[in-house]
Amino acid sequence: MKSVLLNAFPRNQTRRGEVKKLRATGRVPAVIYGRQTNPQNLELVAEELDDLIHHSASEIILVDLAVDKSKHLALVQDVQHHPLSGKVLHVDFHEVSETEKVTVMVPVETAGEAAGVKTGGGVLEHVLFKIKVRALPRDLPEQIMVDVTSLELGKSIHLGEIKPPEGVEILGDKKVSVISVALPKTEAEEAAEAAEGAAPAAGDVEMLKEKKEDGTEGAAPVKPGDKTAAAKAVAKPGEKAPAAAAAGDKKAAAPAEKKK
Repeated sequence: MKSVLLNAFPRNQTRRGEVKKLRATGRVPAVIYGRQTNPQNLELVAEELDDLIHHSASEIILVDLAVDKSKHLALVQDVQHHPLSGKVLHVDFHEVSETEKVTVMVPVETAGEAAGVKTGGGVLEHVLFKIKVRALPRDLPEQIMVDVTSLELGKSIHLGEIKPPEGVEILGDKKVSVISVALPKTEAEEAAEAAEGAAPAAGDVEMLKEKKEDGTEGAAPVKPGDKTAAAKAVAKPGEKAPAAAAAGDKKAAAPAEKKK
């Protein structure tokens, strides 16, 4: 991966209101850190940063960060975007060494049209959109290209079958499927899956609890000697009260029968 020159400037504004004003001036707050570097707050020119991201295949970018006449080789570690406008809100840079390997997640892209899609009516499925790789900073690929031209219906390309660029090691379980060609699901199958997802799992029981006066959850308190209340406390919904409670109910009803 070729590094790109990017200018940065020390930043003193750290409070929310100050950072908001900084963005209003066309600057983007950033920070750089690393194993041998103390974290330093920076600010970038928003227009330069947008241009850099726009011309990159992914957000895995290696930069020569120029700060106060000194340069830092760094990877774009994280980019935070506004959820509505998509504008860059903050950037994290991780300083790296040219002689030490680093591990990053790289996006997977496909090349060609799979045979199982072209002639078999299948659907190309991305099981993994990113894979973990390790390499020297300047050997890191922006993305991993996988040729799917010969991929037949019902077949998959596994992690161990992907040939990495020179100097790059692919990490992870080699048997994991990355890309596959599957038959399209019928409307009946989709409806069955939706119904299965909506149905409650077998054995799930909804527990109704009352809160005690102290705020904890549990059964309602029972007064000493109150057999009827005790019977009701242990009776489950839909079940008759225990015999003790039933006996108490008969005794209560006895005087009413004598008045006949």
